[in-house]
Amino acid sequence: MAISDELKRMTFKNRAEEAAWYEANEGALAEEFEKATADGKARPAMIVIRDAASVAKIRLSARDVAKARAQADCSGVSFEAYVKALIHEALEKAHG
Repeated sequence: MAISDELKRMTFKNRAEEAAWYEANEGALAEEFEKATADGKARPAMIVIRDAASVAKIRLSARDVAKARAQADCSGVSFEAYVKALIHEALEKAHG
């Protein structure tokens, strides 16, 4: 069974439990995503950004997600940390 299928069946007691599951399974999820990308089966992804007052959703193409994952791997950081750094750098560049 694919790890993504396992995830669809899972329910978490809280965000900490969910975060721990993702951290423990990050490698398997990344491998499954890379295989889906190589097979042309990857779908667009959505990044959800939350703060105390709002939620922003950003849809990314499968190609952009694959590029970001590859660049994150080359940089030796997690996908999430890499995307966060990209957004931060773009904001700083745009408005100092």
